Amino acid sequence: MANAELCRREGIATSLYYSWSKEFLEAGKKRLAGDTARQATSPEVRELRHEASALKEAVADLTLENRLLKKSMLGDGGDEA
Repeated sequence: MANAELCRREGIATSLYYSWSKEFLEAGKKRLAGDTARQATSPEVRELRHEASALKEAVADLTLENRLLKKSMLGDGGDEA
């Protein structure tokens, strides 16, 4: 069955069909070329914020532990930069 016949049967203009087809193919080319940028969803944003917060807390804990270990190695309790 030809495109024109299908368009007639479905009641759409052939120009509209070809426009949709072109848009579809262009989007596919962009996707294959690595253009995958999109808007993050709200759950993704919440999850990433939670993860960032947990990582900041881990860095703070490790920084404090590192300072305490340095002080204990110095033996005098002084804070060396």
